[in-house]
Amino acid sequence: MTRREEDLLGSKKIPENSYFGIHTLRAKENFALSGQSIHPALIWALAIVKQACAKTNLELGYLPQHIAEAIITACEDVASGKLQQEIVVDSLQGGAGTSTNMNLNEVIANRALEILGEKKGNYDLIHPLNHVNLHQSTNDVYPTAVKVAAISLLRQLERNIAQLQNSLQQKEKAFQDVLKIGRTELQDAVPMTLGAEFSAFAEAIARDRWRVFKCEERLRVVNIGGTAIGTGLTAPREYIFLVIEKLRELTGFGLARAENMVDATQNLDPFVEVSGILKAHAVNLFKISSDLRLMSSGPVAGLREIKLPEVQAGSSIMPGKVNPVICEAIGQVAIKVMANDFIITQVAQNGQLELNPFLPLLAHSLLESLTLLIQANKIFEEKCISGIEPNKKICSYYAHHSPALITALLPYIGYEQASSIAKEAKLSGKSVLEVIKEKQIIPKEQLEYLLSPEAMTSLGYVKKTIDSTKKTNI
Repeated sequence: MTRREEDLLGSKKIPENSYFGIHTLRAKENFALSGQSIHPALIWALAIVKQACAKTNLELGYLPQHIAEAIITACEDVASGKLQQEIVVDSLQGGAGTSTNMNLNEVIANRALEILGEKKGNYDLIHPLNHVNLHQSTNDVYPTAVKVAAISLLRQLERNIAQLQNSLQQKEKAFQDVLKIGRTELQDAVPMTLGAEFSAFAEAIARDRWRVFKCEERLRVVNIGGTAIGTGLTAPREYIFLVIEKLRELTGFGLARAENMVDATQNLDPFVEVSGILKAHAVNLFKISSDLRLMSSGPVAGLREIKLPEVQAGSSIMPGKVNPVICEAIGQVAIKVMANDFIITQVAQNGQLELNPFLPLLAHSLLESLTLLIQANKIFEEKCISGIEPNKKICSYYAHHSPALITALLPYIGYEQASSIAKEAKLSGKSVLEVIKEKQIIPKEQLEYLLSPEAMTSLGYVKKTIDSTKKTNI
């Protein structure tokens, strides 16, 4: 069974039970591109924006009460996800989001008709444009909804980053007494602790958390009420001032109407700024996950300083092999987010005059990055960081057998004597620590302190500590 709908290009048959209409069907046929659906957060946000508009038009008397209430209820149904299967347009589309907006308009209109006991397609009573889209344009509804969707996801991301930060800080504390060798350019450097290593990871993630928390401010300024190009043409002034209040009430977000809505309609640089922050977070996630892979390499022929949780078998041909798959997955997420940042940059710079026609690509990329990072932080914390265990024996062995250990004693024995000890250790096959002990260069108690985790991670040395060692034959 079908119903027939018309538009300026002619008429089409629509499945009788479908909530979408002719505009959606044409878009579905025209944009069979990615096969990827509109992001659920954007569907929710669009429904909330439409609900705010309907509430405003009801309060100001531009919509009859029974029609407005039906539209508001239909918006609530869409926002809840009940009709998500009716949002059928591809996420990539021409028209700056018009197809997505029309898909929402038609679904909301037909659901509102159903609520009133009317047949779908009876647009004489409730029309997708005349009623659902009243005093709106795709060009103010869509970018406003993208910002609302992004804010909702940013808040989820901040919470998950906080969990990851907390887990890293717990490891920092747990590993504070595990002495290991530091490395620069993949070569032995000075000794440090495993806790200090994790403290750097935690600090980087803490910066990411703060950036993500603060960048929401960049998205709170919206252009709803600006209609086609930001001038508010066709919208009553009282509507323009009220609709932002309704949207603020519905979302609970600190949204504000842009003072210059022409600017807010044509320029997308706030999204670029937010995406840059997501890229910075992706960079840190990649660096940390890469370091963990290296530190856990083995189990025999690698560094073996830490043991990552084993989550699945690693090979279809090598029995017993377990790979750092969580770290590898996090790295892939990071690369995708960095690639999306490039896309967002290209979209923003390629707008023309009063509108950016490529906004759907930006929306898809930004919301995808946020979703990936939300899940990546959660999985990284739960399936990797929280279960990391130190290999204390290996860490201690590397630290005490590396020639670099002598560096910690430079303020006490000088560069020339340190070089002599390092050379002797290399020629004899002994560790520098063994040579130092044999020569009794520093008293045992002092040496134990100087090579302790506490001394290795303190901020510099204290002069009196040096003086206290000079009673020896240094």
